[in-house]
Amino acid sequence: MRIYWEDTDAGGIVFYANYLKFFERARTEWLRARGIHQQALRERAKGQFVVSEVQLRFERPARLDDVLQVSARLVEAGRASFTLEQRALRHEGAGGSTLCCAATVRVGWVDAHSLRPKRLPEDVLQRICP
Repeated sequence: MRIYWEDTDAGGIVFYANYLKFFERARTEWLRARGIHQQALRERAKGQFVVSEVQLRFERPARLDDVLQVSARLVEAGRASFTLEQRALRHEGAGGSTLCCAATVRVGWVDAHSLRPKRLPEDVLQRICP
């Protein structure tokens, strides 16, 4: 993803909270690549994903017009939640990259109406766990 004016602060670097948006988009695409479409799943299983914990580590700034590659990788899965490692890498010349921000994100599954934790549907577990 390219960094636009709206992503930056007065100093011209990515505003720290915007990394959460970037990571959210990457998680959505990570799920979609596994055949998990959140709206359809919510309607079918009457549940939804919620972020229950985030840890961010800022390494290097990203600036206007930089191109970031934002990734998501499963590190742990349980019956009602899973944890992803996410990274935002700035593309450099000659194929190199620099880590700008790293995150550990825990995602839980809750009842869509009550928002109380519940077990992930079995087919979802099978798709997210290789």
